Amino acid sequence: MMIKNILSILCLINVVFTYGQNSKFKVVLDAGHGGKDYGAVYHGNIEKNIALKTMLKVGELLEKDPQVDVVYTRKTDVFIELQQRATIANKSKGSIFVSMHCNASKNQAASGTETYVMGITRNTSNLEVAKMENEVVTLEADYKVKYDGFDPNSPESIIGISILQEEHLDQSIELAGRVQQFFTKKADYRNRGVKQAGFLVLRQITMPRVLVEMGFVSNKEEGAFLNSDQGQEILAEAIAGAILDYKNEFFLPSKNDIREEKEVPVVSEKPAPVVKEEVVEKVEKSAPAQKGIVFKVQLSASSAKIDTTPSNFNGLQAISLEHQGKLYKYFYGAENKYDDAKKNLEEAKKKGYSTAFIVAYKDGLKISISDAIK
Repeated sequence: MMIKNILSILCLINVVFTYGQNSKFKVVLDAGHGGKDYGAVYHGNIEKNIALKTMLKVGELLEKDPQVDVVYTRKTDVFIELQQRATIANKSKGSIFVSMHCNASKNQAASGTETYVMGITRNTSNLEVAKMENEVVTLEADYKVKYDGFDPNSPESIIGISILQEEHLDQSIELAGRVQQFFTKKADYRNRGVKQAGFLVLRQITMPRVLVEMGFVSNKEEGAFLNSDQGQEILAEAIAGAILDYKNEFFLPSKNDIREEKEVPVVSEKPAPVVKEEVVEKVEKSAPAQKGIVFKVQLSASSAKIDTTPSNFNGLQAISLEHQGKLYKYFYGAENKYDDAKKNLEEAKKKGYSTAFIVAYKDGLKISISDAIK
């Protein structure tokens, strides 16, 4: 069992993502469906149109921030294959990928927002959402060849594409949680939580990625809100606010950018904590919290728990872990000075942890890097 766990963690060395070497935070925005693929259609509300209009509004808000670059998988009503969306995202070397959709249900009273990350699930409702969003592949030629025999009507196929998809899961959950928080704050929506399921559009994305279900077009009242300019403005403000809140936490700007932070047009307030269904539960730490400002290097996040001995981490010592829900997060070092943490980051990368990044704490509570430096 120990060998199996070690192999699992070695396969996930590149689990987390670093932004410190990028000059700007690059956001890949994806409007679901398009062209011949209408998505869900109820009460005159068409998913592909709502997703596109809302995504463009999100892009406009993000582009006001000088630290942000925005990449779009589509800006017009065109059909883009799922694999092509991944190619656009990966070639852009984006920092995060956000795919926007509308939900639907035979139960037309269903309402609320939920945000998905890649993961294995046998939950029936989650499988139904994944099945609905994945059915677009049947509009592509030779889809069974391109997607390794994938059958959108088979639960086994949906579960199968989720295996070994833990890469960037930790930060995908962080982003998804913020989206749900801001939805609740801005739109007073029912919070259906952060969930996991197997989505083809997320399968090959090599960065933190989420799929946002902005509400139910099948719900007459909620669908009308989704289809209105006012509703789309509110949703866009929530999604953009969540993205910028995430950026402020994980993207390390230059010193000049830090001084200019107050000039960013969309200012994200810290909303109340949200319950992340099925994914995040309690946080369990391996050591007492240190007082004051502490910088650590996060090496990986995985469902596999292993001993924090140097031999399991390519010789690195002073390894600590946090258990958060179904994830174990592994950290290297604990420094009071940021410059010392940067040295630890360089050492971790030399040991093979190429996507390690620095996180900051104050009196044991996580804070943004820019706040810690200030």
